[in-house]
Amino acid sequence: MELGEIKTVLEREAAKRNDLAELSYERPDPLLVASRHQDPSIALICALFGYGNAGSIVKFLETLDFSLLESSEEGIRDALSTHYYRFQKSADVTALFIALRRLKQIDTLENIFYEGYKREESFLDGLWALIGKLHEAYPYESYGYRFLIGSIPHSIAKAGTYKRYLMYLRWMVRRDALDMGLWSKIDKKDLLIPLDTHTFGVSRRLGLLRRKSYDMKAVLELTQTLRGFDADDPVKYDFALYRLGQEKLV
Repeated sequence: MELGEIKTVLEREAAKRNDLAELSYERPDPLLVASRHQDPSIALICALFGYGNAGSIVKFLETLDFSLLESSEEGIRDALSTHYYRFQKSADVTALFIALRRLKQIDTLENIFYEGYKREESFLDGLWALIGKLHEAYPYESYGYRFLIGSIPHSIAKAGTYKRYLMYLRWMVRRDALDMGLWSKIDKKDLLIPLDTHTFGVSRRLGLLRRKSYDMKAVLELTQTLRGFDADDPVKYDFALYRLGQEKLV
């Protein structure tokens, strides 16, 4: 397929998928839970637990009491003492809630991201600033917690896809029938594609992505390709690519 034909297919799919009907228990996605609350901190929790089976993700998220973000740290520990998800034990779930509770008392997540973003006009610097502040807010170490909130890479060459964060940023910055658009300081043209295995596979099969490694360099390459389709909103094709892969349509 030529690039022009691929663009036509993606434009059609993006328009078709831009519908709340895409979020349901039959077609589960962490955005199903996040969109009910319209809150950046709750959305970040939903995004960071967004790995594994989609149905299991939603089931776990629905066990969480997000009002705990306004509770005491002792209350958070007590309430989450039996909650766990895959690699995260109850202490890891608790750590994320406490870190976000502490950050809420300091600044907004948007401002934290923006401070890093504006220094060098670098989207990734904004992401590293957000991850750094999460670690500073509640210094806690375990395998499950580091897997959950990630770390700042030594170089782009060694960086993974950071898919869950890039998905969260899509939710926060874009606004349509699916994405919440709760932030106003970041331009959607700067967003990077949240590359998961479905999107990676579809993009490779369509010839949108040449890189064979599943990493940040692949994210940057695919985003640049999609900017050729829409320079102002390259990530609008994300959900379409994801569903095309998930439903094995390509």
